[in-house]
Amino acid sequence: MSRPSEPVLRCRGITKRFGGVVALRDVTLEVEPRALVGLIGPNGAGKSTLLNVVCGLSRPDSGTVELDGRPIAGLPAHAVTRRGVGRVLQIPRLFPTLTVEETVRVGALFGSPDSPGPAQTARRVDEALELVELRDRRAEPVGRLNTQEKRLVDLARALAGQPKLLLVDELMSGLNPVEIQRCTALLRRVREERGAAILWVEHVMDAVLGTVERVVVLDHGAVIAQGPPAQVAKDPAVVEAYLGVDFHAAEVAG
Repeated sequence: MSRPSEPVLRCRGITKRFGGVVALRDVTLEVEPRALVGLIGPNGAGKSTLLNVVCGLSRPDSGTVELDGRPIAGLPAHAVTRRGVGRVLQIPRLFPTLTVEETVRVGALFGSPDSPGPAQTARRVDEALELVELRDRRAEPVGRLNTQEKRLVDLARALAGQPKLLLVDELMSGLNPVEIQRCTALLRRVREERGAAILWVEHVMDAVLGTVERVVVLDHGAVIAQGPPAQVAKDPAVVEAYLGVDFHAAEVAG
């Protein structure tokens, strides 16, 4: 487990190019144990690219990525997952013919740092489905679910692997206000009940600024601000680049 003073995730000087396009430019950030950190910015700012670098889907051109003080940049995605990094995609890539339970079992078996036996696997599947409130859908093929239900299955799959760091990419896209409130409550439960640190990419500003303890803002691949939500939301560079309006502290808290 992480020492209290040791960040779960530490990125230093991450730069990533695609041809002549610099998608990430000298990005440095940390995520502490059990932290809930928001990663925001305009479309094309480099948010998903950064998550891809952290989880092993993309290799940085320069810089370092450490998980619990151990370097992981350049490791294949399956090895990063085994080290304790879970990823939830905005558009889940699931096998439509597998049932909800079978999908989550894949996460428990192949996404865990250990090698759980049958009883332990079953328990992890049950706990993950209970947390996302899909136990009554466990026998249903994933292909029959709507987009948001698939995202919850994807979250349960990641949780079944017992991640120490969870990367969440726009879990709330397309949701109504009631559904957004349920999802923010769910992320808080994940942190509180599982002890996982969460790095959360989101465009629903009221949700993310009212939920996280710290925000990191990317623009054109570079970090332009980071800190408490109320402070970052009033930063002139952030307002100009992304928010377009100065969020008052009361609005952020709400």
